[in-house]
Amino acid sequence: MGKRVFHGSSHIVERPIFGGGRTHNDYGPGFYCTEQLCMAQEWAVDIARDGFANVYDIDLAGLSILHLNSDEYSTLGWLAVLLENREFDVPSPLTFEAREYLLANFLPAYRDYDIITGYRADDSYFSFAQDFINGTISLRQLQHAMHLGKLGSQFVIKSQRAFERLTIIEAKEARAIDWYGKKQVRDQTARRDYLDLSRNKRKKGDIYVLQIIDEGMKPGDPRLR
Repeated sequence: MGKRVFHGSSHIVERPIFGGGRTHNDYGPGFYCTEQLCMAQEWAVDIARDGFANVYDIDLAGLSILHLNSDEYSTLGWLAVLLENREFDVPSPLTFEAREYLLANFLPAYRDYDIITGYRADDSYFSFAQDFINGTISLRQLQHAMHLGKLGSQFVIKSQRAFERLTIIEAKEARAIDWYGKKQVRDQTARRDYLDLSRNKRKKGDIYVLQIIDEGMKPGDPRLR
């Protein structure tokens, strides 16, 4: 079974290198792609820099795939993976305790998989996650925020054997004049809608990270759906 994926970059990437990439990416080292061409074109450009949407086919036969956005893991599974890899501010004892609790109880065995799919923590989305572990917003608000701006999900190639299944098809030019503005609008829309969301009054039954810790909630708890 094959799938077409796209990688936005400042240059053409004919042979992605296993073990490359930044250590503090969302899901650790890997080759970060998307199933949407338009998202790769946005990610490829900067304010004054053109780029390329590299197009690949990957043979998925026999590869293990972790879908972090599935009901099996909930938003907290995605957040735990992010907490292990990204650098979060820890401004208070609550934030530290929240980080340790989520890592101890909600972190899936994501390192065992060939491919991971899940939300991409752009700057705005990373700030939403930070607000949750700081106790500022509820789980309901975090879950809603992850759909703002229609960010979509990323398709991350993690293992060496998955890298070996990649075949480049072409590289489509992405011009900053066409795509940088769209990227900015997407981020600004998410932030604006999030501010409107965060001004909403707390709803009865909302769950905050402190309650998750104090009541010892674990994966599968129906209150976390």
